[in-house]
Amino acid sequence: MDIQLINIGFGNIVSANRVVAIVSPESAPIKRIISDAKDRNQLIDATYGRRTRAVIITDSSHVILSAIQPETVANRFVVNRDHSSE
Repeated sequence: MDIQLINIGFGNIVSANRVVAIVSPESAPIKRIISDAKDRNQLIDATYGRRTRAVIITDSSHVILSAIQPETVANRFVVNRDHSSE
């Protein structure tokens, strides 16, 4: 099993194998997930003070905040998988 890494902005990298979901932070349930992760000390803020545009949820229940769009993160995820299969 190869480790695949995804750039989530500003030089921050996440293991693609651990990602469960990439979502927008706009809805109330996602805001609740962020708040709960903060209370559990499982929130990772990778926005560098910028506006949160994507929320990445991992299989270890960690929640990662990113300042790039969910579509951009997803495209990097797909491109990375395409390159690894060659």
